[in-house]
Amino acid sequence: MAQIIDTLTFQAGHNTTMVISGTTLLGLAAGIIGVFALLRKRSLMTDALSHATLPGIALAFLFAASFGLNAKSLPVLLAGATITGVLGVLCIQGILRFSRLREDAAIGIVLSVFFGAGIVGMSYIQANAASRSGGLNHFIYGQAATMQPPDVILMGIIAGLAMLATLLFLKEFSLVCFNDAFAKVDGWPVSVIDLVMMALVVLVTVAGLQAVGLILVVALLIIPPVAARFWTERLWLLVLIAGLIGAASGYLGSSVSALFPRKPAGAVIVLTAGAIFAISMLLAPARGVIAIIIRRTNLRLKVGGD
Repeated sequence: MAQIIDTLTFQAGHNTTMVISGTTLLGLAAGIIGVFALLRKRSLMTDALSHATLPGIALAFLFAASFGLNAKSLPVLLAGATITGVLGVLCIQGILRFSRLREDAAIGIVLSVFFGAGIVGMSYIQANAASRSGGLNHFIYGQAATMQPPDVILMGIIAGLAMLATLLFLKEFSLVCFNDAFAKVDGWPVSVIDLVMMALVVLVTVAGLQAVGLILVVALLIIPPVAARFWTERLWLLVLIAGLIGAASGYLGSSVSALFPRKPAGAVIVLTAGAIFAISMLLAPARGVIAIIIRRTNLRLKVGGD
């Protein structure tokens, strides 16, 4: 019991505190920004973006190694991930603009091609620089245990940017998400606003690579907003609840992982988010499954009584 209390109150050691703090901040940022990706109907875009970061990690490693730099420097690897992540998004937009393919097909093409290229790059690195490539696979599955104070500071900065951008541009974001055609007619810079939203998604995705990996980071961008949607229809409240659910998922998931050391933090965090989603889907007072069943039952009884 004492170990549980120490873990939940950030007293279980320096490394555990770093992991819990970092993943909590990541969940907060992902929950907030994920709302706009969900409303913009770009949840699958985040999946493609996360997979598109893998070749960037491989190329950044090879580039740094060829110039005698620290090939495993986190800023270098994240810079490469950001570049190819953005390139992946641009490729999707280009395919949609110059072909008749639907968005899901374009996303599937880019996701599979970029991820395949990343796997080829990783295989090449393993074959030719195995002694220096240890830890690169952590970007696929996540390795929250390696988080250091600079990583936590980065998570805090990104969470702060997410909250600040939401406070400053909530009106603009909501207008583009709900009625971009009207926004264009009314003279709003829809492309710029859209670019800002996608830039925030890129930041959260790249920041989450180390903690939960490129496969699971998309879950933190999707599950909290979807779960929050069961509790409210007001945008500002949706953003608040999604941020809290994301933060709670990171906090509780990493705490459970710390209490059971052989359980990977990234997977436990996503499972925690999934559990919160299930609870929301069942118990939300207005849109939950149980509430809907009760309302329908009462309606049938009322109609039958009449």
